[in-house]
Amino acid sequence: MKLNKKYWKEVEVEKYVDHIEKNERNPDVRVTAKYVSVEHVRILDLNLNGFTSEEQPSFTRTFKKGQILFAKRWAISTPYPSKIAIADIDGICSPHLWALETKSGLTQNLLPFILQTNKFFDYANINSAGSLAGVYLKWESFSKYRFNLPSDEEQIELTEFFQSIDTAIEQAEQQEKKISTLRKMLSNGLVNTTPTFGNLLDKKNCTVTTFGKITDCIEQHDKEKKDVSRFIGLENIEPENLKITTWGNIADGTTFTKRFSKGDVLFGKRRAYLKKVAVADFDGICSGDILVFRAKEKMILPDLLPFYASSEAFIQHAVSTSAGSLSPRTKWRDLSLFELAIPDLITQGEIVEVFQQLQAISEQIKMQIRTLKNLKQKLLNEILG
Repeated sequence: MKLNKKYWKEVEVEKYVDHIEKNERNPDVRVTAKYVSVEHVRILDLNLNGFTSEEQPSFTRTFKKGQILFAKRWAISTPYPSKIAIADIDGICSPHLWALETKSGLTQNLLPFILQTNKFFDYANINSAGSLAGVYLKWESFSKYRFNLPSDEEQIELTEFFQSIDTAIEQAEQQEKKISTLRKMLSNGLVNTTPTFGNLLDKKNCTVTTFGKITDCIEQHDKEKKDVSRFIGLENIEPENLKITTWGNIADGTTFTKRFSKGDVLFGKRRAYLKKVAVADFDGICSGDILVFRAKEKMILPDLLPFYASSEAFIQHAVSTSAGSLSPRTKWRDLSLFELAIPDLITQGEIVEVFQQLQAISEQIKMQIRTLKNLKQKLLNEILG
Protein backbone atom coordinates (compact mmCIF):
# COMPACT_ATOMS: atom_id res chain seq x y z
CA MET A 1 0.00 0.00 0.00
CA LYS A 2 1.48 3.33 -1.09
CA LEU A 3 0.42 6.31 1.00
CA ASN A 4 1.17 9.90 0.00
CA LYS A 5 0.99 11.34 3.51
CA LYS A 6 2.57 14.61 2.44
CA TYR A 7 -0.74 15.41 0.70
CA TRP A 8 -2.87 14.62 3.74
CA LYS A 9 -4.47 17.68 5.30
CA GLU A 10 -5.01 18.26 9.01
CA VAL A 11 -8.71 18.68 9.83
CA GLU A 12 -11.00 18.91 12.86
CA VAL A 13 -13.49 16.20 13.76
CA GLU A 14 -16.45 18.60 13.73
CA LYS A 15 -16.00 19.22 9.98
CA TYR A 16 -16.28 15.55 9.13
CA VAL A 17 -18.34 13.96 11.92
CA ASP A 18 -21.93 14.50 13.06
CA HIS A 19 -23.18 13.72 16.55
CA ILE A 20 -26.67 12.29 15.91
CA GLU A 21 -29.09 13.25 18.70
CA LYS A 22 -32.48 11.73 18.02
CA ASN A 23 -34.63 10.55 20.90
CA GLU A 24 -37.38 7.94 21.07
CA ARG A 25 -40.08 8.26 23.72
CA ASN A 26 -42.99 6.52 21.97
CA PRO A 27 -43.98 3.70 24.38
CA ASP A 28 -45.15 1.47 21.50
CA VAL A 29 -41.71 1.68 19.89
CA ARG A 30 -39.76 1.43 23.14
CA VAL A 31 -41.45 -1.78 24.27
CA THR A 32 -39.92 -3.73 21.36
CA ALA A 33 -36.66 -1.80 21.05
CA LYS A 34 -33.13 -3.11 21.56
CA TYR A 35 -31.18 -1.30 24.26
CA VAL A 36 -27.40 -0.91 24.26
CA SER A 37 -25.38 0.24 27.27
CA VAL A 38 -21.69 1.05 27.69
CA GLU A 39 -21.26 -2.51 28.99
CA HIS A 40 -22.27 -3.84 25.58
CA VAL A 41 -19.30 -2.06 23.98
CA ARG A 42 -16.01 -3.83 24.69
CA ILE A 43 -12.54 -2.36 24.99
CA LEU A 44 -10.72 -2.17 21.62
CA ASP A 45 -13.38 -4.31 19.94
CA LEU A 46 -15.51 -2.78 17.20
CA ASN A 47 -18.27 -5.40 17.52
CA LEU A 48 -21.27 -4.89 19.77
CA ASN A 49 -21.38 -7.41 22.59
CA GLY A 50 -25.15 -7.95 22.46
CA PHE A 51 -28.03 -5.83 23.78
CA THR A 52 -30.95 -6.08 26.16
CA SER A 53 -34.63 -6.17 25.28
CA GLU A 54 -35.59 -4.96 28.75
CA GLU A 55 -36.64 -1.33 28.56
CA GLN A 56 -34.13 1.09 30.08
CA PRO A 57 -36.06 4.17 31.29
CA SER A 58 -33.01 6.47 31.22
CA PHE A 59 -32.13 5.55 27.60
CA THR A 60 -33.76 7.68 24.89
CA ARG A 61 -31.05 8.30 22.26
CA THR A 62 -31.60 6.27 19.09
CA PHE A 63 -28.96 4.86 16.79
CA LYS A 64 -29.02 3.19 13.38
CA LYS A 65 -27.18 0.22 11.93
CA GLY A 66 -23.81 1.36 10.61
CA GLN A 67 -23.43 4.30 12.98
CA ILE A 68 -20.40 4.48 15.28
CA LEU A 69 -21.17 4.14 18.99
CA PHE A 70 -18.56 5.95 21.07
CA ALA A 71 -18.48 5.72 24.87
CA LYS A 72 -17.91 9.29 26.03
CA ARG A 73 -17.68 8.05 29.63
CA TRP A 74 -15.10 5.54 30.81
CA ALA A 75 -14.01 4.10 34.15
CA ILE A 76 -11.14 5.74 36.00
CA SER A 77 -9.42 2.33 35.97
CA THR A 78 -9.36 2.42 32.14
CA PRO A 79 -6.72 4.90 31.00
CA TYR A 80 -8.43 5.89 27.76
CA PRO A 81 -11.80 6.00 25.91
CA SER A 82 -11.38 2.63 24.20
CA LYS A 83 -15.01 1.54 23.88
CA ILE A 84 -16.04 2.10 20.27
CA ALA A 85 -18.33 -0.11 18.18
CA ILE A 86 -19.93 -0.19 14.75
CA ALA A 87 -23.65 -0.79 15.27
CA ASP A 88 -25.01 -3.87 13.51
CA ILE A 89 -28.59 -3.18 14.66
CA ASP A 90 -30.97 -0.27 15.16
CA GLY A 91 -31.69 0.56 18.78
CA ILE A 92 -31.72 2.92 21.73
CA CYS A 93 -28.51 3.58 23.64
CA SER A 94 -27.24 4.88 26.94
CA PRO A 95 -26.81 8.65 27.33
CA HIS A 96 -23.12 7.83 27.86
CA LEU A 97 -22.85 6.71 24.23
CA TRP A 98 -22.65 8.96 21.21
CA ALA A 99 -24.07 7.89 17.84
CA LEU A 100 -21.65 9.22 15.21
CA GLU A 101 -21.91 9.54 11.42
CA THR A 102 -19.26 10.85 9.06
CA LYS A 103 -19.91 13.59 6.56
CA SER A 104 -18.82 13.72 2.94
CA GLY A 105 -15.06 13.36 2.69
CA LEU A 106 -14.52 10.79 5.46
CA THR A 107 -15.26 7.07 5.10
CA GLN A 108 -17.63 5.96 7.87
CA ASN A 109 -15.75 2.82 8.90
CA LEU A 110 -12.38 4.55 8.99
CA LEU A 111 -13.52 6.77 11.87
CA PRO A 112 -13.26 4.03 14.56
CA PHE A 113 -9.64 3.37 13.59
CA ILE A 114 -8.81 7.08 13.82
CA LEU A 115 -10.30 7.01 17.34
CA GLN A 116 -8.20 4.00 18.34
CA THR A 117 -4.83 5.72 17.97
CA ASN A 118 -2.67 6.66 20.96
CA LYS A 119 -2.74 10.24 19.69
CA PHE A 120 -6.51 10.39 20.20
CA PHE A 121 -6.32 8.57 23.55
CA ASP A 122 -3.81 11.15 24.81
CA TYR A 123 -5.95 14.01 23.54
CA ALA A 124 -9.09 12.59 25.18
CA ASN A 125 -7.36 12.13 28.53
CA ILE A 126 -6.02 15.67 28.55
CA ASN A 127 -9.42 17.13 27.62
CA SER A 128 -11.64 14.96 29.82
CA ALA A 129 -13.08 15.69 33.25
CA GLY A 130 -14.58 13.61 36.02
CA SER A 131 -14.00 11.87 39.32
CA LEU A 132 -13.65 8.36 40.74
CA ALA A 133 -17.16 7.64 39.44
CA GLY A 134 -15.98 8.03 35.86
CA VAL A 135 -14.30 10.26 33.31
CA TYR A 136 -16.23 12.18 30.65
CA LEU A 137 -15.34 13.73 27.29
CA LYS A 138 -17.54 16.62 26.19
CA TRP A 139 -18.57 17.08 22.58
CA GLU A 140 -16.96 20.52 22.47
CA SER A 141 -13.57 18.96 23.16
CA PHE A 142 -14.12 15.87 21.02
CA SER A 143 -15.16 17.95 18.01
CA LYS A 144 -11.92 19.95 18.12
CA TYR A 145 -9.68 16.90 17.79
CA ARG A 146 -7.41 17.29 14.76
CA PHE A 147 -6.26 14.41 12.56
CA ASN A 148 -4.64 13.99 9.16
CA LEU A 149 -7.16 13.14 6.44
CA PRO A 150 -6.06 10.69 3.70
CA SER A 151 -7.39 10.87 0.14
CA ASP A 152 -10.67 9.12 -0.69
CA GLU A 153 -8.88 6.18 -2.31
CA GLU A 154 -6.44 5.81 0.59
CA GLN A 155 -9.31 5.92 3.09
CA ILE A 156 -10.92 2.92 1.40
CA GLU A 157 -7.61 1.04 1.31
CA LEU A 158 -6.84 1.79 4.95
CA THR A 159 -10.31 0.79 6.09
CA GLU A 160 -10.06 -2.55 4.29
CA PHE A 161 -6.54 -3.08 5.61
CA PHE A 162 -7.40 -2.55 9.28
CA GLN A 163 -10.63 -4.49 8.91
CA SER A 164 -8.60 -7.43 7.60
CA ILE A 165 -6.48 -7.35 10.77
CA ASP A 166 -9.64 -7.23 12.89
CA THR A 167 -11.00 -10.22 10.95
CA ALA A 168 -7.81 -12.17 11.63
CA ILE A 169 -8.08 -11.32 15.33
CA GLU A 170 -11.74 -12.40 15.43
CA GLN A 171 -10.94 -15.69 13.70
CA ALA A 172 -8.15 -16.42 16.19
CA GLU A 173 -10.46 -15.54 19.09
CA GLN A 174 -13.08 -17.93 17.72
CA GLN A 175 -10.45 -20.69 17.54
CA GLU A 176 -9.48 -20.03 21.16
CA LYS A 177 -13.14 -20.14 22.19
CA LYS A 178 -13.55 -23.53 20.52
CA ILE A 179 -10.54 -24.89 22.43
CA SER A 180 -11.95 -23.46 25.65
CA THR A 181 -15.37 -24.99 24.95
CA LEU A 182 -13.79 -28.39 24.32
CA ARG A 183 -11.82 -28.16 27.55
CA LYS A 184 -14.99 -27.31 29.49
CA MET A 185 -16.90 -30.15 27.86
CA LEU A 186 -14.18 -32.64 28.81
CA SER A 187 -13.95 -31.22 32.32
CA ASN A 188 -17.71 -31.38 32.82
CA GLY A 189 -17.84 -34.98 31.61
CA LEU A 190 -15.01 -35.91 33.94
CA VAL A 191 -16.61 -34.58 37.12
CA ASN A 192 -19.45 -36.95 37.91
CA THR A 193 -20.20 -40.12 39.80
CA THR A 194 -20.23 -41.80 36.38
CA PRO A 195 -17.50 -39.82 34.58
CA THR A 196 -16.75 -39.84 30.86
CA PHE A 197 -13.57 -38.88 29.04
CA GLY A 198 -13.43 -40.48 25.62
CA ASN A 199 -12.28 -44.09 25.85
CA LEU A 200 -10.09 -43.57 28.90
CA LEU A 201 -12.72 -44.14 31.59
CA ASP A 202 -14.90 -47.05 32.63
CA LYS A 203 -16.33 -48.42 35.88
CA LYS A 204 -13.25 -50.58 36.47
CA ASN A 205 -10.74 -47.75 36.75
CA CYS A 206 -12.92 -45.22 38.64
CA THR A 207 -13.64 -44.95 42.37
CA VAL A 208 -16.56 -43.03 43.86
CA THR A 209 -15.40 -40.61 46.55
CA THR A 210 -15.93 -37.04 47.81
CA PHE A 211 -14.07 -33.83 47.09
CA GLY A 212 -12.87 -33.66 50.69
CA LYS A 213 -11.16 -37.05 50.40
CA ILE A 214 -9.04 -35.98 47.43
CA THR A 215 -8.42 -32.35 48.46
CA ASP A 216 -7.16 -30.44 51.48
CA CYS A 217 -8.49 -26.95 52.18
CA ILE A 218 -5.51 -25.00 53.50
CA GLU A 219 -6.12 -22.48 56.29
CA GLN A 220 -2.63 -21.22 56.98
CA HIS A 221 -2.38 -17.59 58.07
CA ASP A 222 0.71 -15.41 58.27
CA LYS A 223 0.30 -11.91 59.65
CA GLU A 224 3.98 -11.20 59.07
CA LYS A 225 3.72 -12.27 55.40
CA LYS A 226 7.25 -13.66 55.41
CA ASP A 227 9.07 -14.48 52.16
CA VAL A 228 6.15 -13.45 49.90
CA SER A 229 5.64 -10.25 47.91
CA ARG A 230 2.28 -10.62 46.13
CA PHE A 231 -1.35 -10.98 47.17
CA ILE A 232 -4.48 -12.12 45.35
CA GLY A 233 -7.99 -10.75 45.83
CA LEU A 234 -11.17 -11.91 44.10
CA GLU A 235 -10.75 -9.08 41.62
CA ASN A 236 -7.46 -10.66 40.48
CA ILE A 237 -9.12 -13.92 39.42
CA GLU A 238 -10.81 -13.75 36.03
CA PRO A 239 -13.97 -15.87 35.54
CA GLU A 240 -13.30 -19.10 33.65
CA ASN A 241 -9.58 -18.40 33.34
CA LEU A 242 -7.39 -20.78 35.30
CA LYS A 243 -4.34 -18.54 34.96
CA ILE A 244 -3.58 -15.62 37.30
CA THR A 245 -2.72 -12.52 35.26
CA THR A 246 -2.89 -9.74 37.89
CA TRP A 247 -2.04 -9.36 41.56
CA GLY A 248 -1.33 -6.80 44.24
CA ASN A 249 1.96 -5.97 45.92
CA ILE A 250 2.10 -6.65 49.65
CA ALA A 251 4.48 -3.72 50.05
CA ASP A 252 1.60 -1.41 49.05
CA GLY A 253 -0.43 -2.74 52.00
CA THR A 254 -3.08 -5.42 52.50
CA THR A 255 -5.13 -6.85 55.35
CA PHE A 256 -5.07 -10.36 53.84
CA THR A 257 -3.22 -13.03 55.84
CA LYS A 258 -4.15 -16.39 54.27
CA ARG A 259 -1.18 -18.08 52.60
CA PHE A 260 -1.12 -20.15 49.46
CA SER A 261 1.69 -21.98 47.68
CA LYS A 262 2.64 -22.42 44.06
CA GLY A 263 0.43 -25.13 42.54
CA ASP A 264 -2.52 -24.56 44.89
CA VAL A 265 -5.97 -24.01 43.40
CA LEU A 266 -7.62 -20.73 44.43
CA PHE A 267 -11.43 -20.90 44.55
CA GLY A 268 -13.67 -17.86 45.05
CA LYS A 269 -16.19 -18.88 47.69
CA ARG A 270 -18.12 -15.59 47.48
CA ARG A 271 -20.58 -15.46 44.59
CA ALA A 272 -19.40 -18.82 43.32
CA TYR A 273 -21.54 -18.39 40.20
CA LEU A 274 -18.81 -16.03 38.92
CA LYS A 275 -16.64 -19.15 38.41
CA LYS A 276 -13.46 -17.62 39.81
CA VAL A 277 -10.96 -20.47 39.91
CA ALA A 278 -7.21 -20.21 39.24
CA VAL A 279 -3.96 -22.09 39.73
CA ALA A 280 -1.29 -20.23 41.70
CA ASP A 281 2.06 -20.03 39.92
CA PHE A 282 3.77 -18.33 42.88
CA ASP A 283 3.62 -18.31 46.70
CA GLY A 284 1.56 -15.51 48.19
CA ILE A 285 -1.25 -14.18 50.36
CA CYS A 286 -4.94 -14.17 49.43
CA SER A 287 -8.32 -12.87 50.50
CA GLY A 288 -10.36 -14.71 53.10
CA ASP A 289 -13.05 -15.04 50.42
CA ILE A 290 -10.73 -17.42 48.55
CA LEU A 291 -10.49 -21.09 49.48
CA VAL A 292 -7.07 -22.66 48.98
CA PHE A 293 -7.29 -26.22 47.62
CA ARG A 294 -4.32 -28.57 47.63
CA ALA A 295 -4.40 -32.01 46.03
CA LYS A 296 -3.91 -35.12 48.18
CA GLU A 297 -1.34 -36.54 45.81
CA LYS A 298 -1.98 -40.17 46.74
CA MET A 299 -5.52 -39.66 45.44
CA ILE A 300 -5.33 -37.08 42.65
CA LEU A 301 -2.64 -35.46 40.53
CA PRO A 302 -2.23 -31.73 41.35
CA ASP A 303 -2.44 -30.82 37.64
CA LEU A 304 -5.89 -32.40 37.43
CA LEU A 305 -7.44 -30.73 40.49
CA PRO A 306 -8.20 -27.33 38.83
CA PHE A 307 -10.37 -29.04 36.20
CA TYR A 308 -12.46 -30.65 38.93
CA ALA A 309 -12.77 -27.40 40.88
CA SER A 310 -13.81 -25.41 37.78
CA SER A 311 -16.30 -27.96 36.43
CA GLU A 312 -19.94 -26.98 36.01
CA ALA A 313 -21.14 -29.65 38.47
CA PHE A 314 -18.79 -28.46 41.22
CA ILE A 315 -19.61 -24.78 40.62
CA GLN A 316 -23.34 -25.55 40.79
CA HIS A 317 -22.80 -27.45 44.05
CA ALA A 318 -20.97 -24.40 45.42
CA VAL A 319 -23.83 -22.12 44.34
CA SER A 320 -26.51 -24.39 45.81
CA THR A 321 -24.70 -24.54 49.18
CA SER A 322 -24.08 -20.78 49.38
CA ALA A 323 -25.83 -18.68 52.02
CA GLY A 324 -26.39 -14.93 52.20
CA SER A 325 -28.52 -12.53 50.19
CA LEU A 326 -26.29 -9.74 48.91
CA SER A 327 -23.02 -11.66 48.90
CA PRO A 328 -23.68 -15.43 49.13
CA ARG A 329 -20.77 -17.58 50.27
CA THR A 330 -20.19 -21.32 50.27
CA LYS A 331 -18.24 -23.23 52.91
CA TRP A 332 -15.53 -25.87 52.71
CA ARG A 333 -17.63 -28.14 54.91
CA ASP A 334 -20.29 -28.28 52.19
CA LEU A 335 -17.88 -28.43 49.26
CA SER A 336 -16.01 -31.34 50.83
CA LEU A 337 -19.16 -33.48 50.59
CA PHE A 338 -19.43 -33.13 46.80
CA GLU A 339 -19.53 -36.64 45.31
CA LEU A 340 -17.54 -37.65 42.26
CA ALA A 341 -15.63 -40.60 40.83
CA ILE A 342 -11.92 -40.43 40.08
CA PRO A 343 -9.81 -42.71 37.88
CA ASP A 344 -6.56 -44.35 38.96
CA LEU A 345 -3.39 -42.26 38.90
CA ILE A 346 -2.09 -43.74 35.64
CA THR A 347 -5.33 -42.83 33.84
CA GLN A 348 -5.26 -39.42 35.49
CA GLY A 349 -1.83 -38.87 33.94
CA GLU A 350 -3.21 -39.61 30.48
CA ILE A 351 -6.09 -37.19 31.08
CA VAL A 352 -3.67 -34.48 32.25
CA GLU A 353 -1.71 -34.87 28.99
CA VAL A 354 -4.87 -34.13 27.00
CA PHE A 355 -5.59 -31.00 29.03
CA GLN A 356 -1.97 -29.86 28.74
CA GLN A 357 -2.07 -30.24 24.96
CA LEU A 358 -5.26 -28.18 24.78
CA GLN A 359 -3.71 -25.56 27.06
CA ALA A 360 -0.60 -25.37 24.87
CA ILE A 361 -2.71 -24.83 21.76
CA SER A 362 -4.77 -22.21 23.58
CA GLU A 363 -1.64 -20.32 24.69
CA GLN A 364 -0.28 -20.35 21.13
CA ILE A 365 -3.52 -18.84 19.82
CA LYS A 366 -3.57 -16.25 22.61
CA MET A 367 -0.02 -15.26 21.71
CA GLN A 368 -1.10 -14.90 18.08
CA ILE A 369 -3.99 -12.66 19.17
CA ARG A 370 -1.68 -10.49 21.27
CA THR A 371 0.76 -10.21 18.36
CA LEU A 372 -1.99 -9.17 15.96
CA LYS A 373 -3.40 -6.60 18.40
CA ASN A 374 0.04 -5.12 19.01
CA LEU A 375 0.69 -4.99 15.27
CA LYS A 376 -2.63 -3.28 14.65
CA GLN A 377 -1.98 -0.65 17.34
CA LYS A 378 1.53 -0.03 16.05
CA LEU A 379 0.28 0.50 12.50
CA LEU A 380 -2.64 2.67 13.68
CA ASN A 381 -0.21 4.93 15.51
CA GLU A 382 2.26 5.07 12.62
CA ILE A 383 -0.32 5.67 9.87
CA LEU A 384 -3.24 7.50 11.49
CA GLY A 385 -1.69 8.79 14.72
